[in-house]
Amino acid sequence: MTAWDGVLPFYPQPRHAAGFSVPLLIVIVVFLCLAVSFLLILPGIRGHSRWFWLVRVLLSLFIGAEIVAVHFSGDWFVGGVWTNTSYKAFSAARVQVHVGLHVGLVGVNITLRGTPVQQLNETIDYNEQFTWRLNEDYTREYVDALEKGLPDPVLYLAEKFTPSSPCGLYHQYHLAGHYAAATLWVAFCFWIIANVLLSMPAPLYGGLALLTTSAFTLFSVFAFASISSVPLCPFRLGSSALTPQYGASFWVTLATGILSLLLGGMVVILHYTRPSALRAFLDQSVKDCSSQANGNSPLIFNNPQYKQFETPDSNITSIL
Repeated sequence: MTAWDGVLPFYPQPRHAAGFSVPLLIVIVVFLCLAVSFLLILPGIRGHSRWFWLVRVLLSLFIGAEIVAVHFSGDWFVGGVWTNTSYKAFSAARVQVHVGLHVGLVGVNITLRGTPVQQLNETIDYNEQFTWRLNEDYTREYVDALEKGLPDPVLYLAEKFTPSSPCGLYHQYHLAGHYAAATLWVAFCFWIIANVLLSMPAPLYGGLALLTTSAFTLFSVFAFASISSVPLCPFRLGSSALTPQYGASFWVTLATGILSLLLGGMVVILHYTRPSALRAFLDQSVKDCSSQANGNSPLIFNNPQYKQFETPDSNITSIL
């Protein structure tokens, strides 16, 4: 048994790229199950209210799913570059690879894939995660990576995010991710409150809850964007430079915040300008039933046993 639990540094190791994020997959599956369950009962809703409930429920599920899913996504700040660079320490061998950097709210993910994958008699396909959660030690994970003898490009990028690095990236992204995650959880709580209030005769408070959801969602985006005010250290990888930029999670969260702002603002404005129209719009099923009761769509009841109790059409003659 070796000093590194069976891992021999600087020797070729069988590498397997990390799969899909399990927490992110669980969030997607849960919200997809809710969406499919609603679509199964959708044919039971009659009239035009069917399309109203379809848009209302799917929009709400999209907002909730996005707020939760981006916590576990690593695409807030991304970058990638094709380069020819050194592969391992104490070796002059160079490889043609694609290096990817994915920064999330709880850590950084670094990918390294050879082009072609098979080079130097080994498979170059790495996917390494370094986290900075409150109960995680980023420095310890970086030291473990050094002991394993990971490739130079992975160690180079990971070293830039260590607490002792002169770049200061660890403190910037750690604090920005911490505050962004906290505000997103608050936004999720207000999203639940908004759905409850909009299902009750309190549309004004539901709209205000949606506005609060939007405020916290946008604040999480601004908290993470605050890191752009500090210039990044240059990432030089061989003959190329890696320049990261805001990723899909950042822009989708921004779009979700704007969507919640528009929906909440529309509910509040309609409450003060046309409250009766708002109540009818938020409860289409009641509107359909009331229209039937008023005669627009008459209700017809047919009792097949009715004829058994009809008075027979006959003359009754009494003889005195």
